[in-house]
Parts: sequence; C-alpha cells; structure tokens
Amino acid sequence: MTERDWRPRYIQVAEDLRDQILRGELPPGSAMLSETDLSERYDLSRTSVRNAIKQLKDWGLVRSKQGQGTYVRAPRQRVERRHTERYQWEKDRARLGEPERGETGATEFDTGLDLPDLEFRAKYTIVEADDNLAGIFGVPAGTALLKREYWTSTRSEDSPLSLVRSYLLRDIVAANPDLMDEAKEPWPGGTQNQLYTLGIELETIVDRLTARPPLPEEADVLDIEVGVSVLVLHKTSIDTQGRVVEFSEVILPGDRTEIVHVTTLERWA
Repeated sequence: MTERDWRPRYIQVAEDLRDQILRGELPPGSAMLSETDLSERYDLSRTSVRNAIKQLKDWGLVRSKQGQGTYVRAPRQRVERRHTERYQWEKDRARLGEPERGETGATEFDTGLDLPDLEFRAKYTIVEADDNLAGIFGVPAGTALLKREYWTSTRSEDSPLSLVRSYLLRDIVAANPDLMDEAKEPWPGGTQNQLYTLGIELETIVDRLTARPPLPEEADVLDIEVGVSVLVLHKTSIDTQGRVVEFSEVILPGDRTEIVHVTTLERWA
C-alpha cells in the first residue's frame, strides 16, 4: 500500500512540474500550460495552480511575462563564495605586477567564468559618512567617503550576480588618483591591490551574513521573485594597524548563491 502524501496538493504539483523542468521535458524558454489547462490536468483549483506556479517562481525555475504567460527560465549562473580562500587568494596576488595578476578577479574566482564572460559596471560618488558608517570607520559623522557601487552580470544574463556598495575614506584613497576613477574598473587584483598601492596591508576581514526579504528595487534589479530572500553580507576590512579601511555591503540573490566556509582545525598533539 502506497503511503499517502499529506502535503498540500499545490506543493506536490509544483514538485512534479519542477521534476519535468529538471529532466528537460520542459526546456528553457518553453511556455507553461495555462492555469486552466493545469487545473484540468491536475484536478486542482485555479487558486492552488497559482500557488504551485508561485512556488516554481520562488525556486527560480519560471518567470511570468505580462500578457504573455509563464515561461521556463534558463539555468541561472550559480555563485559559490568561498570567503576564506577568496580573501587569501586576493592578498597573495595584491603585490604582484599587473602582468602577473592577469585579468582574473574575485568574481571569476567565485563563478569559474572568464573575464570575457562578464560585464562590469561601476559608479563612484563622494558621500558624507552617516552615523552608522562614521561608527564603523571610527571617524566623525560627515567625513568624506568614496562610495563605490558595482554591478556584475554574465553576458548571457541581464540581471547582476550581486549588488555591491563599498566605502573607503576619501582622504586616504585620494593619494592615488587612479583609485578615484570608476573608468579604471574592473581593477586587476581588486580592492586589496588598490589598498596596496597606498601602502596598506589587510590583516583581518570580518564578514557578517544575514538573510531578509529583498527590497522591491533589489528584487527588480536582481530579477528575483519577491518571495526569494537575499543574503546580505557586511564586510569590514581592517589593516595591520587596526584601522577599518574599507566597508562594503553585498546583496546576493538567495536563489543562486552558495556561501561555503571550510575550516581546517589544528591536530591534537
């Protein structure tokens, strides 16, 4: 006797449709059946069918187009952030000359893609530190900061892999005018090499990771359904003198980001 599945019917239907997508029976770009057809096929109410489709959207498997129906999404680029390895990898390359550093950056490290596969956008502005940022940097409120905003996407997708806002103390960064120029991005070697040009070596990086529902504008830019959470990474970079020299907020789509921490433990004597 088969054990009865007591879960809501819309979940069962969503899983059946998910399996069809993963098996390739519903390939990327193909149109899903209408609500009426799905209702008849699965003997389900229209409300439950809508819930099943919403579940597929939350899984990032389908998307709806106004007036055009619901379509199967192409597989999204996955991002695996291995922070411990990533930061040491960046530091090991920070003192190398540009030819030795090459064009590979942190995003390529996270995605396994090459530079030609990616599109970078950067916007630099000078802002005044609010009370929160002033507290982080240990400076008076109103201190001038260089705010850097980054969007990086693959050439096969319009939506960015993440939204990044990074802050540096303007008076420190101004010692190298190249670091004030957004046109220099993407910078081979990333922030650690930029700081190295100022004689700054990082000693500690503190990551604080939380999850929350996306703000409407974040959901729109990242092209995720409102029901999909975002991961919010607050990264504080501290130099060998104990100064906070960079703070960034990274918004990551929860449906295609995996955070990986590998900790090597010392052996007992």
